[in-house]
Amino acid sequence: MKTTRRHVPQVNAGSMADIAFLLLIFFLVTAMIPNDIGIKRTLPPPCLPGTDCNEGIKHQRNILQVKVNSKNELWVENEVVEISELKEIAKSFLDNNGDGTCTYCHGTKDKTSSDNPKEAVISLNNDKMTSYDFYIQVQDELTKAYFELRTQYAENILKTTSEKLTKEALAEVRLAYPFVLSEAEIKTVKD
Repeated sequence: MKTTRRHVPQVNAGSMADIAFLLLIFFLVTAMIPNDIGIKRTLPPPCLPGTDCNEGIKHQRNILQVKVNSKNELWVENEVVEISELKEIAKSFLDNNGDGTCTYCHGTKDKTSSDNPKEAVISLNNDKMTSYDFYIQVQDELTKAYFELRTQYAENILKTTSEKLTKEALAEVRLAYPFVLSEAEIKTVKD
């Protein structure tokens, strides 16, 4: 009996590499790459040798201590507060005008609180186990406090809305209420 060999058809794989390359290029060109901006913060310049590193020392009354522990409890000046209270606490601290030099502030002029918005610093410390969601909520409330004070300044002093500010007016608003939020240890001087 004669055995016949069956001819097995072969697949032409010569163009498979070309097809894979074209698919790769297609997906690279059409894929949406997320552009996460994150939280915009300016870090202080490093203390270089030969410079005065004690220049940024603040009085304790000019620092609002905000702490978040591992249980997502919010502590402001060693008292537990609700997240909904944080914005108003920050606004009254920033707008206090303790030294009376701020002509546009509407604060209570409490001598134990911040001197003026240019001297005020909010110090935010969080535990390693703080949830990211709660951390962002705290950041949002502090940002809202600055935003509302800046909007109030634009409306009352510059007689305009925050949407119609020129570059110069925006710089003036930012100078009136500088956003100073520190997540580093701050050197203090007791009063």
